[in-house]
Amino acid sequence: MDRLITESPEQLHRAFQDAFNRHDLESVVALYEPGAVLASSDGPVEGTDAIRRWYGRSLALRTTIEVQTLGMNFAGDLAMLHGRWILHGIGPDGRQIRREGRNTETVRKQPDGRWLFVIDNPSVPQH
Repeated sequence: MDRLITESPEQLHRAFQDAFNRHDLESVVALYEPGAVLASSDGPVEGTDAIRRWYGRSLALRTTIEVQTLGMNFAGDLAMLHGRWILHGIGPDGRQIRREGRNTETVRKQPDGRWLFVIDNPSVPQH
C-alpha cells in the first residue's frame, strides 16, 4: 500500500477517490483515525475494523466514485469538509448503478502532518 498524500484536507477527498476507484480497501481504511466514526443508514460504524468491514461490502461491487470538495471550515487542527459524490458501476443484476449525494466530514491534522477522517457522513440529507 502506497502512503496516500493527505497534507491538506481537500487532498483527503482525492486520496479517498483514488483508493476507492482502485478498490484498495486498506488504503481507504488508512484514511481514518483508529477511533473514527462513519455514519451509515444502519447507524454509526465505529473504529477502523468496522469501517473495513463496511467498505469491504461496498468495494465488492467494483463501483467507481467521483468526489468533489465544495467547501472547508477550519478550527485549529480540525477541519470540516463538504462535498458531492457520484457513484458509477454495474450492479450484480447487470443494471447500471448511478447514485449521487452530499458528504460532510470532520478531519484532524495528525502529528506527522497528514489529515485523517474522524467523523464521516457520506449521505448528508439534501433538504
